[in-house]
Amino acid sequence: MELLYQLAEIRTPFLDSVFSLITRMGEESIFMLIAITVFWCISKYAGYYLLTVGFMGTIVNQFLKLLFRIPRPWVLDPQFQIVESAREAATGYSFPSGHTQNAVGTFGGIARLSKRRWVQVSCIIVLLLVAFSRMYLGVHTPWDVGVSFVIGTVLVFLLYPLLQKIEQHPRRMLWLLLAMVLCSGLYLTFTYAFPFPPEIDMVNLKSGMANGWKLLGATLGMLLACWLDQTYIHFDTKAVWWAQVFKVLLGLTLLLAIKEGLKGPLLVLCGHEGIAGAIRYFFVVLFAGALWPMTFRYFSALKKK
Repeated sequence: MELLYQLAEIRTPFLDSVFSLITRMGEESIFMLIAITVFWCISKYAGYYLLTVGFMGTIVNQFLKLLFRIPRPWVLDPQFQIVESAREAATGYSFPSGHTQNAVGTFGGIARLSKRRWVQVSCIIVLLLVAFSRMYLGVHTPWDVGVSFVIGTVLVFLLYPLLQKIEQHPRRMLWLLLAMVLCSGLYLTFTYAFPFPPEIDMVNLKSGMANGWKLLGATLGMLLACWLDQTYIHFDTKAVWWAQVFKVLLGLTLLLAIKEGLKGPLLVLCGHEGIAGAIRYFFVVLFAGALWPMTFRYFSALKKK
């Protein structure tokens, strides 16, 4: 907490605004935007790499949050003041930092993939700034940020050579995705079967359960999408630049419509928030990984005209 108090002393309205903007680079929406754009427009295996790092990181992060159940800094020390604009996104337990882990996984993964030095340096600067912003804003301790940084870095470097081998042997991707499904299932089982103490924050526990269902649905969607692509679709990411822009904008619009449009009807149909979330994320990922890529041959054909 000493470091957080020291950082609080250097706060200014200008820096508050700057770091409130920077910290958004660690949000899940930024990760998904980058990973899907890479998957659709640059390289499907580079996309699989970023998505795998992200999904595995989320499973580990959610597991540790519920296992250790460490409160946020302002809960540990009621006298400590945070930057109020950061409070809305700082939900759940504090340890480890999800924003930091997302930033390291996303921008660290891009740095590992890229051969251009300026891209590598830029990505490293962004992920370091996001990690620092979580402490500056007062929503995470150095321990929260440091552990997330290590987890993200390990996943980035551990999965990179594995995905390189998979690109040469595509069928192995199915086995990796199957392992991710099993990990999601184990995490979900943990949320229901672990003997949590009676005083546990039920809001955080229910959030962890809901995330477990979503992860299970998403990884199952990735597994089916990968199988469909390898067996029938074989989509190509190449297209003229303006077609790529149109592909991403229209695809993301449809993806968001499916994600939001299915939420209410599935909840009514299933009567269970977790199962409804799993089905919704299954179809969202299936659309992104297989259904929308079925149209890519039309975008690729535009390049030839």
